[in-house]
Amino acid sequence: MVGVQGSAVVAGVFALVFVFGLHTGSVGLVGRDAMADLLGDVTLLLFTARTLPLSPRRLVGVFVVKDVLFYAGLFMAPIAVGLAPAGATLGGVGSIVGVWLALTGTFVLGLLTTIALLGLADHGVSGRAVVLAVAALVLAAWWSGIDVLRATPYSLVADPGPGSVASSLAVLVGVGLVAVLSFDVTKTGSRASRTVGSLYPRIEDRFDDPIAAKTLLDVHRSSGSVLKVVFSGLILFVVTAALVVFVERITTVRPSAAVSFGAVLGFSGFTSYNWVTQFDDVDEYVVLPVSVREVLRGKFGAFLVIGPPTAFAFYLVAVLWRGASVTAALAGALLVVGVTTYTGGLTMYLAGFSPNEFLFDTVLFGAFWVGMAVPVIPLLVVGFVLVPLSLPVLGAVAAWGIVLALVGLGLVRASLDKWEAYHREG
Repeated sequence: MVGVQGSAVVAGVFALVFVFGLHTGSVGLVGRDAMADLLGDVTLLLFTARTLPLSPRRLVGVFVVKDVLFYAGLFMAPIAVGLAPAGATLGGVGSIVGVWLALTGTFVLGLLTTIALLGLADHGVSGRAVVLAVAALVLAAWWSGIDVLRATPYSLVADPGPGSVASSLAVLVGVGLVAVLSFDVTKTGSRASRTVGSLYPRIEDRFDDPIAAKTLLDVHRSSGSVLKVVFSGLILFVVTAALVVFVERITTVRPSAAVSFGAVLGFSGFTSYNWVTQFDDVDEYVVLPVSVREVLRGKFGAFLVIGPPTAFAFYLVAVLWRGASVTAALAGALLVVGVTTYTGGLTMYLAGFSPNEFLFDTVLFGAFWVGMAVPVIPLLVVGFVLVPLSLPVLGAVAAWGIVLALVGLGLVRASLDKWEAYHREG
């Protein structure tokens, strides 16, 4: 490996922190579904403004401050300790406190950006027009050679000074005002009063599974509709793209797009499975003549409809962007489908109807991490290091994708027995 430039290290970490902020802000989608009674009797504290005499804007503000304080201490501080030496090589802020402030600002910018986008989307055509106009201005500035990153907290490290401080604060305050003024946690939108007509019969006829059809309809009617599934995949796509470009920049070796994107995009299977189990609970089916096994089978059927196709669509974008031989593209295609199926099967086996338990159960999360790391990390090594890939290596990658898909389906079958016995015992 050739020498690693400090600027490349810093830029890569800041990009990941920004994406992490974007993902954290996506709680707005979950909140809208909670208010639409799609989560049963669960009501998040952030969204109690609809039922209690509390200020919605104050609640959003408290939510943002709470998350910023939590992640600034738990995540940004350790990252700043490790990143400070690389920041110093830029001739910029090399102190731990300076890097920590810049990282925290970048996280806040990502979080507020997502909330602002959700809020503007609620304002119909005019809100979406504003989003498109701002995006066009940013792209035009970038295309004309203007360094738009200088107006973000990243400039506090890359090019410190009064101008960087002023521009960073201006951007944060501007995006924050848009987020607070546009995002209404009490608003369910027009979707709550819409009807679906004959959509359910059409879905049920196509898949011949009423539970899978109901699940797909729940996802469609929820806030963000299927776009939230696409958004989840987009985050992984952006992260992978940043890693690929980062690795190529510091090693001068072009990673295999087929293998690297195929492996990482498969992790979207977790979020896809999370969405199909988000809107109901197994207790809602006890009064119906269906078994837990049938419910789980229907959930996984819905997962197969939205999970692997979404990951595969982003994989095609990656291959068209970065390029790949026909053989490599086919191997990567099998890999992305295999990893996605395996991720969904593993999630179902470990968490059943409650994949969000990973957020609270350390042992369960550890088991999930090991179950994903063991089969997937070697693929990343292949995609990033063992390039160019020979035909035998590509054949092994394709075979591994098939194996992972079969293992995932095997985990699904084991899940049916496991969770049926668990719920039968009460």
